[in-house]
Amino acid sequence: MHGILTLYEQKQPFYLYTGRGPSSEAMHLGHLIPFIFTKWLQETFDVPLVIQLTDDEKFIWNDITVEEANRYAHENAKDIIALGFDINKTFIFSDIEYISSCPEFYMNICKVQKLVTYSQVKGIFGFDVSDSIGKISFPAIQAAPSFSSSFPRLFKSKKDIPCLIPCAIDQDPYFRMTRDVAQKLGGVKPAVIHSTFVPALQGVQTKMSASDPNASIFLTDTDEEIRIKIKRYADSEGGINMTDEHKKRGSYLTDISYQYLTYLMTDDDKFTQIERDYACGVLAREQLQEILIKLLQKIIGKHRQNRALVTKEMVKQYMTPRNLECSIVT
Repeated sequence: MHGILTLYEQKQPFYLYTGRGPSSEAMHLGHLIPFIFTKWLQETFDVPLVIQLTDDEKFIWNDITVEEANRYAHENAKDIIALGFDINKTFIFSDIEYISSCPEFYMNICKVQKLVTYSQVKGIFGFDVSDSIGKISFPAIQAAPSFSSSFPRLFKSKKDIPCLIPCAIDQDPYFRMTRDVAQKLGGVKPAVIHSTFVPALQGVQTKMSASDPNASIFLTDTDEEIRIKIKRYADSEGGINMTDEHKKRGSYLTDISYQYLTYLMTDDDKFTQIERDYACGVLAREQLQEILIKLLQKIIGKHRQNRALVTKEMVKQYMTPRNLECSIVT
């Protein structure tokens, strides 16, 4: 990461790479946070961005058809586009579609596959003899976008542009593996910046899951569904709900409503005041929930409106390989 910042200070190019595994039509709040951060990085540094949709991975791992996985990729692309990524600086691609149209991308996949042994991926990812060969070979597909040579149309065949990968912490093993083979490929080791998981509604030790509708806030949820989920499922450590008990013992800052505000509230002064009031019991849990509900309704409501404006033609434009108009790539 320090190397990337040094490059920026020297006015040298780099690009961003992140991704999404399209396992369902609807994305949830936990998926949204890394993309919001990625958008901030793109706007702050004025750099190109590639977004990999691993529909091949989800077909291999999940009980869905390859056609369903590809359709989910296009549906998820709508959610990503709805965030407002600049079409002139952003390329979104489905693995299933891009591998067949870009020999350079597939060449890099083959090179990584040749350099990483079964023993290595077994140790990194925990594969065993019952896993399909598709699972064993997939990490190379996720590694390939780390190299600018995988995108000759985007970067005008430049092969040495460094990459910064904003991703969730569970993706780290893929890119440790990638860094290990980068120099053998004649490429640049990618830099990585991690985000933590947004917890599920049931508590800070859990993780939002697309398979459990009561554990997550989905980007398709209505205002009423958001209210019901926060009121009914948002957990507080120890289950303290009574205002008197809250005032006597102080708040538990592991409360999900509080945790979500740490991710979503952009007004630092206002958040600090809420934190103080909640910590000493001045602000009741029910009041904290109302603050969160209104904020979520605003964020998710705006996203629903933006997504409704995304057409199939817009998705096609974002997913078409082309030169990216960015000041650093000349």
